[in-house]
Amino acid sequence: MSSRLVVLTGAGMSAESGLATFRGSDGLWEGHRIEEVASPEGWKRDPEKVLRFYNERRAQLLKAKPNAGHCALTSLEAHFDVRIITQNIDDLHERAGASCVLHLHGELRKAQSTQNPDWVCDIAGDTLSMGDRCPDGHQLRPNVVWFGEAVPRMQTAIQWVQAAHIMLIVGTSLVVYPAAGLVDCLPHTAHCFMIDPQLPAQRPIQCKDSYAYTGTAAQTLPKLAKRLIDEFA
Repeated sequence: MSSRLVVLTGAGMSAESGLATFRGSDGLWEGHRIEEVASPEGWKRDPEKVLRFYNERRAQLLKAKPNAGHCALTSLEAHFDVRIITQNIDDLHERAGASCVLHLHGELRKAQSTQNPDWVCDIAGDTLSMGDRCPDGHQLRPNVVWFGEAVPRMQTAIQWVQAAHIMLIVGTSLVVYPAAGLVDCLPHTAHCFMIDPQLPAQRPIQCKDSYAYTGTAAQTLPKLAKRLIDEFA
């Protein structure tokens, strides 16, 4: 039986594919205040602005391609039971061939009903507009978990981490909760590897051993993948 390898990825995972990190050092996302474009209040104030913002992000995503880091994670599926938990709303893991991806914060290329968040559909092309409705007649909104909203897939993510033999933490500062709390669910017998250009202050991770790599996903993951195969496959 293959070892369970769980990966938690953040914005740094997709940075080398040309996608801006979620929040810059100035607290803005692509020049916008977060609460304007990523909160229920922002949607109520100006839904057209919110739709325009995500349409621009979607158009940007369609031009992006998976990088070497995404591909390295996919290559590990031949040797491990790989489960990817991502805080990203892009689909680059899937486009790199990953077969098991859980999007904690939603998916940019999908829409949901404003009245029933469980009703989700794919977006054709890159545009979602006012007047686009679900079969029940309710306006569609981005399938993105905004600030102040629950993270519905969190329990599944916790279960995956609790069953992990190996965990990779890639391109995330571990400051956005509840996702950051997933490392606290790691079994004491697990091995943990953290990759980021600017590693955050190391918080204690209660596991068998942990390793930190200062580098980007595309630079570091291909080398780490080889190590994992040699040592654990």
